[in-house]
Amino acid sequence: MFGIIKFAIWIVLFLVAAYFVLNFFGYEVNRDYFSGAKKQCEEKMKECTNEVFHQGVDNAKCNFQCIDPKLIIKKK
Repeated sequence: MFGIIKFAIWIVLFLVAAYFVLNFFGYEVNRDYFSGAKKQCEEKMKECTNEVFHQGVDNAKCNFQCIDPKLIIKKK
């Protein structure tokens, strides 16, 4: 149990350090990206569900690339 807590603390410290390093080199984390991307991803999931329903499991082709890493971290 103590090992899990220690591991979680190390991850948090790493993320905080990475955030400050990104700011130092002129990048920023786009925190609003996930709220907008969630709506788009939900729409893609609805379209995919309809496609699976109409065409069957074997013929359905769905694109599940909801997150674009280039838009999460951007240059200031």
